[in-house]
Amino acid sequence: MFTKSIPNMFTLGNMLLGMLAIIMALEGRYSLAAIMVIVAMLLDGLDGRVARALNAQSEFGKELDSLSDIISFGVAPALIMYLVSFPELQPGLAWVVTALFPMCGALRLARFNVQKGAPGYFVGLPIPAAGGVAATLSLFNKDISAVYCAAAMVLLSYLMVSTVRYPNFKKIGLPKKAVVYTPIVVIAAVVLAVAFPDQLSKLIFIPLLLYAAYGLRQNIGRVLRRKRRDENETEELYRPKR
Repeated sequence: MFTKSIPNMFTLGNMLLGMLAIIMALEGRYSLAAIMVIVAMLLDGLDGRVARALNAQSEFGKELDSLSDIISFGVAPALIMYLVSFPELQPGLAWVVTALFPMCGALRLARFNVQKGAPGYFVGLPIPAAGGVAATLSLFNKDISAVYCAAAMVLLSYLMVSTVRYPNFKKIGLPKKAVVYTPIVVIAAVVLAVAFPDQLSKLIFIPLLLYAAYGLRQNIGRVLRRKRRDENETEELYRPKR
């Protein structure tokens, strides 16, 4: 019975970090808030792998994971961005953009729970990646204007509910013997996060941004290839036959 509960502990840890991120953001500790979202991503990646390693998957765990994700990667990043970057915006616009992000995240999670994705891919940008980009992007508020940050939030919101395909790394499993070491990994990550919140947050922003941009680039390339194929077929159709 205890073994079946271990993955849920990771999921609840994810939720806890999301709540801490919200609290820290309200206290003005934005770098720590952002890094809490990043560590929550680690726990979110571990809970499913631990469940599969222990053969402890369940519908309960799946639903709990979605509820945790909407807090840690939907509400928390949106609030961080609102408090850090959006005070310069017109209030109505700031409210709409801030609310749009977790709403699209909730739609993304609901679709993931009821629809089968393409093998090896996620359909739409996963909410942990979107939340990680949003939380860490907020730390560049001195270099990026509020308007560009708002545009980035709208784009991330769109990517979550889009049909853009993103690589799925869930096949990278976790050996059952390695489960015992996962708490050590989490503790080490938390210690590093608390010691170097600003540096780690900005460093992790780069791979997250590349992941978000990768799917968009692939989708644009697929659209262009389809357009060229349609044009070629049209040319073949109307080409005079000899």
